[in-house]
Amino acid sequence: MRTSYSALETFRQCPQKYKFQELNKFKTPKSKEAVFGTLIHNSLKFLFSRDPLYPSLDEVVANFRDSWQASDIKNLSEDERSLYLTQGENIIRRFYAKNQPWNFNVIDTESRFELSVTDPKTGISHVIAGIMDRVDKPTDDTFEIIDYKTSRKMKSQKNVDDDLQLSLYHLGLLQRWPHIQANNITLSLYYVKHNEKITTARKQNDSIHVKEQVLDTIRDIEARTTSDDFPPQPSALCDWCGYKAMCPAWKYLFVNQKLKIINQEEIDKNIEEYFTLKQEVKIQEKRLGELQQNIKTYMDKEGLTRVFGEMGTISKTVQERYSYDYEKIRMALEAHNRLDIWTALLQPDDKQLKVIITSLPSPLKEQVLEARSAVKKFEVLTAITKKPS
Repeated sequence: MRTSYSALETFRQCPQKYKFQELNKFKTPKSKEAVFGTLIHNSLKFLFSRDPLYPSLDEVVANFRDSWQASDIKNLSEDERSLYLTQGENIIRRFYAKNQPWNFNVIDTESRFELSVTDPKTGISHVIAGIMDRVDKPTDDTFEIIDYKTSRKMKSQKNVDDDLQLSLYHLGLLQRWPHIQANNITLSLYYVKHNEKITTARKQNDSIHVKEQVLDTIRDIEARTTSDDFPPQPSALCDWCGYKAMCPAWKYLFVNQKLKIINQEEIDKNIEEYFTLKQEVKIQEKRLGELQQNIKTYMDKEGLTRVFGEMGTISKTVQERYSYDYEKIRMALEAHNRLDIWTALLQPDDKQLKVIITSLPSPLKEQVLEARSAVKKFEVLTAITKKPS
């Protein structure tokens, strides 16, 4: 597989979006935030584009202004365009004041890399490609990888220390220039809206954990590709997703209203009656079950995972029940010298084991999960009595 950090992160955030974006290759217009971020990145690249006669502050601001005014963003008022332009110019002015280009030894911008990761279970090699915003060489022996962020929210130091993107950049630079010492590379996220930089580092042996993270995600993608199982994962990020109108978790809200009145009047009634019954003290269990089946049949037919009514949202999820081969688990724990966990179980206890699994390190966690088998798989509907925004 050939992939990238952004693709892996998309999958972790929402498998359905990953399918639309990476497998179906559906194109969507860039959001105003994405366009703004790209133009800021381009102007900061321009700032370090010359040597030794670097562009002046006015030239860099003009570069951003011209690019922003030439950008074609839909559904953006003139007031909004003006606010974004002002914000962009302010970001560049503050950045320039703190980061005069002649004070830095920038050896590359938008630096492309490819990282090869081989799965020991299959022997298959995967390629992780990416682009580093900037690579500096502060001294003869040290390097700094800088990634610009235009988001408002800054990560904590701990999250930066664990950031997978920076870890992949670290491995990418080591693969490009193997003579570099791992501990001579610093990694930074530069939040341009706040003009603040958060820096971290990685050790040589960190690469093992990073590659395990990547391979875990790739294996999950491959398994889901085989079964065509990419469920949507609704979150606050949905409001910025270009696939919202076609997503099974949201497209019910985007159905043409005239067609909805003609073709979906009955299902709307089912949904409203469903919520009415849910609010009654004495629920008519038999009728509720009938409504659930009607709605589920409709959702299956239309390829939906959520439907919406004036009173709330109905979601369809898949749940599984597992049984565990405790002899295999005991052998795995013994091989890793962790029979203390076996002792803690006292006797086979699925609920207790499920809690313990979450704290196990790889590959022990993988061995324990391989000892389970699905004994039951079923879909459930859950209702939230709150009108969607």
